[in-house]
Amino acid sequence: REPSIDLLQAFVEHWKGITHYYIESTDENTPVKKTDIPWRLRQMLDILVYEERQQVAAGEAGPCLEYLLQHRILETLCTLGKAEYPPGMRQQVFQFFSKVLAQVQHPLLHYLSVHRPVQKLLRLGGSVPGSLTEKEEVQFTSVLCSKIQQDPELLTYILEGKKIISRKKAPRESAALSKDSACHTDKDHFHSSAPDKGSQLDGEHCGAQALNSHLPAETEGPDSGTGESTLITSLLGLCKSKKSRVALKAQENLLLLVSVASPAAATYLVQSSPCCVAIAEHLCQLYRSLPAFLDPADIAALEGISWRLPSAPSDEASFPGKEALAAFLGWFDYCDHLITEAHTVVADTLAKAVADKLFVETLQPQLLHVSEQSILTSTALLTAMLRQLRSPALLQEAVAFLLGPDQQPAALEDNPRTLCSHLIRHCDHLSDEISIATLRLFEELLQKPHEQVIRDLVLCNLNGRLYVARGSPEPESYEDTLDLEEDPYFTDDGFLDCGFSPSARPRAAPPTSAPGKTAVTEIVNSFLCLVPEEAKTSAFLEETGYDTYVHDAYGLFQECSSRVAPWGWPLGPVPLDLHEPERPFFEGPFLQVLFDRMARILDQPYSLNLQVTSVLSRLALFPHPHIHEYLLDPYINLAPGCRSLFSVLVRVIGDLMQRIQRVPQFPGKLLLVRKQLMGQVPGEQLDHQILLQGVVVLEEFCKELAAIAFVKFPPHGPQLNLSPPPEGQV
Repeated sequence: REPSIDLLQAFVEHWKGITHYYIESTDENTPVKKTDIPWRLRQMLDILVYEERQQVAAGEAGPCLEYLLQHRILETLCTLGKAEYPPGMRQQVFQFFSKVLAQVQHPLLHYLSVHRPVQKLLRLGGSVPGSLTEKEEVQFTSVLCSKIQQDPELLTYILEGKKIISRKKAPRESAALSKDSACHTDKDHFHSSAPDKGSQLDGEHCGAQALNSHLPAETEGPDSGTGESTLITSLLGLCKSKKSRVALKAQENLLLLVSVASPAAATYLVQSSPCCVAIAEHLCQLYRSLPAFLDPADIAALEGISWRLPSAPSDEASFPGKEALAAFLGWFDYCDHLITEAHTVVADTLAKAVADKLFVETLQPQLLHVSEQSILTSTALLTAMLRQLRSPALLQEAVAFLLGPDQQPAALEDNPRTLCSHLIRHCDHLSDEISIATLRLFEELLQKPHEQVIRDLVLCNLNGRLYVARGSPEPESYEDTLDLEEDPYFTDDGFLDCGFSPSARPRAAPPTSAPGKTAVTEIVNSFLCLVPEEAKTSAFLEETGYDTYVHDAYGLFQECSSRVAPWGWPLGPVPLDLHEPERPFFEGPFLQVLFDRMARILDQPYSLNLQVTSVLSRLALFPHPHIHEYLLDPYINLAPGCRSLFSVLVRVIGDLMQRIQRVPQFPGKLLLVRKQLMGQVPGEQLDHQILLQGVVVLEEFCKELAAIAFVKFPPHGPQLNLSPPPEGQV
């Protein structure tokens, strides 16, 4: 670095020192770190960096850099790294390439004598899974990705192996290419921009020939890298590394590439590279490595796995397959993140690949399997994936997979052999575990911002309001169709006769403001007074009041309303055509199975009842006027043979009133069961326990429906006329 030292002469001397080692050395077992090769490579790098800093004209290559390019030093080093001679040489080569590309500011990747060895080195790294040089390999790919981020056009050039010349850089890069091509016209003679160093170069040429005679013959053609997505392949290999830091860095680099890809590069990625298929295949491989059976509770415990932190939480209980499950969910989260960030062309293709490989080819056979274990595990895993899913493209594929094309209103006799129809039947499976797992799947699906879900499952069957009786005009107000004196479950004294103190009473709601709409006060009263006094126990315990449900429903309804706002739903129900003849109404297979389950609430396990009511409350939250009317308005004039949620509940209450008489000490046992469910007293087996637990769920569900109806006021609009709940209570 002294001014008196000729930089080119020093550079050549260091390179000659490296080549002479191979000519003179006879010990093939000496590690490279015990030779002077690492030191000489560092000196060559320092000279290149120092020379560039001293350049007066920016953008021009100095004599040392030209020597590096014209004498194919990088290609020779690549060959030495492949031979792994002396031992550890590959690591040194990766480090040298990384530092030269990172520290030399002159654009190098456009030169053929740089591009070619870079491609060879990428193939060299990707060909050895779990190699000892993974750390150096990921550093090398990181430098390349950093260069591509600075100049996205480089991605197409590196992927295709072709020169992409932008209009701004065309003159400079064309000159660089022509100069580089000229130095390859004769493989036996090299020309330098330093003619006065001819003797040095001739001597080095002889040394290079001697060096080549000591190296293994190249089996690759000079253009073997052209057309191969070696950078993508290398990154995909490193993503599978057992070293978490290496895998994470490789995933970040791949994410960077697909996010900065130009339309041309994105098209090449999906048409001429294994990128999308390989990512989806790895996801399927991780899925196949899972145990044949996993407990849904264990799967739920790991649903928060992120691709940046794919390791299973150490504080969670261990179970067989825990690490494999964490790896699968982590990679699925990464695929979802890739699809979110990638160019549209890449995102759509990758989403389609995941849907074809994982959903259709891998998951669907298990969901339709006769084995209950297979159905249970695959359903729980699909639910976990839906919960993690955020990208619109993958959500579209998941919805299409689960629901198929847009549905027409279903007829009662229809029995389509689709995946959706199978899953709906699984909600009423002989196995309670499968029923619960499938209901959780649908509950998760209903929370996704995709209109087809609620339209296909519910709304397509409510269009036209066929559930409302024809032949008489719609009432101007709820009083016209209301005769509470004939209803044994209601009184005229409002909330106080339902067992609620004035402090627990919901805030007063204004009377009916639109013709044909039941006042919210009457709806709330109807649900709160539905369960008879002898079957209520919440008033005897603290913190089980109606107010808690109002606060919860407020936040959930706000969230649901913001999610569906872009869908342009009407503010009010479609007017009835009084002259239209009545047609048979069918609520659809989804509501049918939910109503059937609800009708058996007194005979089903507690956990199953909780899941059924959870799905129904999710549906009731949707601010569509037909959903509100059909699920939450007790006073609609139902068409003959139709049932609504309220009519199902009324039948359940009628059955309950008869069964209460056959249970001795019913109030005391019911209160004891509630305390057991709340953990206030030790659990012990009681007679009629399923019935008693069902009554507790029924009471709470009616309070929840009343709260949802209250926060949805007015019934036909998504906007709330409520002041925010007290701070800290939502």
